[in-house]
Amino acid sequence: MKNIYSIFLIIFLLLTNFKYVLAANDDDIYKKIDLFSEVLDKINKEYVEEIDQSEVMDAAINGVLQSLDPYSAYMSPESLQSMQTETSGEFGGLGIEVSMEAGVVKVISPLDESPAYRVGVKAGDYIVKINEHQVQGKTLMEAVDLMRGSVGSDIEITVRRKGVKKAIIFKITREIIKIQSVKSKKIDDSIGYIRLSAFNENSSSQIKKKINEFNKNKNIKGYILDLRNNPGGLLSQAIKISDFFLTNGEIVSTKSRKDSENRRWFANKGDIIDGKVLIVLINYGSASASEIVAGALKDNKRAILVGESSYGKGSVQSIIHLKNSGAIRLTISKYYLPSGKSISEVGITPDIEVSESTDEFRIDTENDNQLNFAVKLLNG
Repeated sequence: MKNIYSIFLIIFLLLTNFKYVLAANDDDIYKKIDLFSEVLDKINKEYVEEIDQSEVMDAAINGVLQSLDPYSAYMSPESLQSMQTETSGEFGGLGIEVSMEAGVVKVISPLDESPAYRVGVKAGDYIVKINEHQVQGKTLMEAVDLMRGSVGSDIEITVRRKGVKKAIIFKITREIIKIQSVKSKKIDDSIGYIRLSAFNENSSSQIKKKINEFNKNKNIKGYILDLRNNPGGLLSQAIKISDFFLTNGEIVSTKSRKDSENRRWFANKGDIIDGKVLIVLINYGSASASEIVAGALKDNKRAILVGESSYGKGSVQSIIHLKNSGAIRLTISKYYLPSGKSISEVGITPDIEVSESTDEFRIDTENDNQLNFAVKLLNG
């Protein structure tokens, strides 16, 4: 059944641009519309199994969007409703940020202390099977729907991991995902450690509060900002947090097809930590807003980046509602660093590369090589 969906990809791409190209080439467009109708009629009459034409249309639309990039997708009214219901607490999740790559689901990052994080799912893992369902051939939204379920229910996912020959099977119990975006502690009574796991609406105010508390301690000589396994979030928060540590210079810019959406953001005067040494920890699970902060601080020579190269998600998506009560998630612009480089598919390279220790690696534990290195660096 899935194989027939690709038949409509080019046809739908033409249809979505219909009103823009019709005047230029009326005859060709009408021929494509006729061809589309003919193909759909043949499939409906001749295909080995009875088909749901509505599902075929949805899949064709989604095929157009997912041919653009891994983050654009179509949400039917049912999928959109499920996504909205999930946030009300009626559904449980695994606690992973995902995208689509090479026909399978790719983990951008597991959220701190989430069910997926606790069993050992890592950034960069490819989910190839969900329970008894093969992911290959499914859309991202179909795969996400399979991972949704009631709180307390179990799910089994099969992943492929770079450098590991055999597939890894994880059994996970779904939970309500609650994100505590900011954690902090003193290290050796002289280092302020701040862990930021997501960019939500309160992240900047929480970080400012933590730093103000640290600043009361005259022994603090430097700070570690931990952005590992942080999949991103609000652009506004990334800009505010970057601005905390900068006194001038560009933070980030966005470029789009529309001139009105091309913007640049600059730092204001004032460094909240008064020029003290700042180390930023990043890894492959650092994406989007995390990369904006890390890139801005690196390009402005304000921080030392330690860890592994980041994910490379440098695009902005918008949810655009449709007349059928569904929506599309569409990439509308891309982020650019102060250096002018795009984050997309490249990511941020650390100043000092330090790898994770083992597959059992956990952030802020005894075997956290990257954090231990940063502490030694600050201690001289």
